[in-house]
Amino acid sequence: MKRRPRLLFVGNFLIRHWGNGRTGIDMRFEAAALRMNHPVLTFSERDVARFLAPLGFMRNIGARMMNGRLVKAVANFKPDVVFISHCDYVTNETLEACRRAAPGVKLVHLNCDPVETEHCCAQIARRMHSCDAIFVTTAGEKLKTWVTGRNVVGYFPNPSDPAFETEDNSVKADFKYDLFFAGRPALADARRDLLDKLVAKLDPKVRFGLFGMDRAPLVVGRAYEEAIAASKMGLSINRFENWKWYASDRITHLMANGVLTFQYDGNDMQRFFSDRETVYFHTPEELAEKIAWYNENDKARRTVASAGRERYNTLFDARRVLSYILETVLGEGYTSAYEWAREVYR
Repeated sequence: MKRRPRLLFVGNFLIRHWGNGRTGIDMRFEAAALRMNHPVLTFSERDVARFLAPLGFMRNIGARMMNGRLVKAVANFKPDVVFISHCDYVTNETLEACRRAAPGVKLVHLNCDPVETEHCCAQIARRMHSCDAIFVTTAGEKLKTWVTGRNVVGYFPNPSDPAFETEDNSVKADFKYDLFFAGRPALADARRDLLDKLVAKLDPKVRFGLFGMDRAPLVVGRAYEEAIAASKMGLSINRFENWKWYASDRITHLMANGVLTFQYDGNDMQRFFSDRETVYFHTPEELAEKIAWYNENDKARRTVASAGRERYNTLFDARRVLSYILETVLGEGYTSAYEWAREVYR
């Protein structure tokens, strides 16, 4: 039998949050890899850097020491593929040392931030010459910016995993919230204006669980999971819209848990989901009208939410997404007709 590649995930595994948060893509890929019987090791970059920092706050020293520990982990574990997520402390010199420590290893950068931001583009540009592959949760011509002739650059969708997406709200009847949204405000955030206009037009009968965005305390960790479990409908809205196939991982938390999901119609997500599986809107007025309609028509709400949940967890199952990435990186033929595979550039 063909040996399964050994995988090392370098990312943020939130150790220092002490259980108050487990929503990251890194954790879903780790769970998927284990379920697929890959030998797996994780390395939580920020946590290791903080733990190694003298007195707990001398981060520069901790970061230097963390880089050395990462090379040691690679030398000991001998991975076939190393995934590097949003790891600002890991240097490119360290990645080259990792290549020497495990000859033949493939280095893959995963980035789930919107490519509209300078920070995201800088992260990707920093890795484009050091990594064999870059995968981003945005599709389109922008990806060609980071093709060097020696790497592969492609799109990947936000993955779901049954160990994390454990609810099916499409079968529930009683909810604390009719509509849910939680988010941290940021500069140049289109969500602020949308939410302001939506709140002004929303049917007063709709119980809106709105957390964060300078309106109410943000919920995280278990409280976030419980709020989703208690929500009939949810908003999958992004800081930046009109980017092909882009969505924050909020879309996973909603659709994969059977929450009827409203999303903007300008990101070409119709490629993956029909209006029988999610609800598209273009203006705040249209959004308010559709929320009110589905709030009063529960059979339709259940039907669309159930179909969306099934579609999401079939299409974007973390095992399927991980297989696509590995097959792309290792140059293997695709074992599935991945609906997004056309967005790969070399």
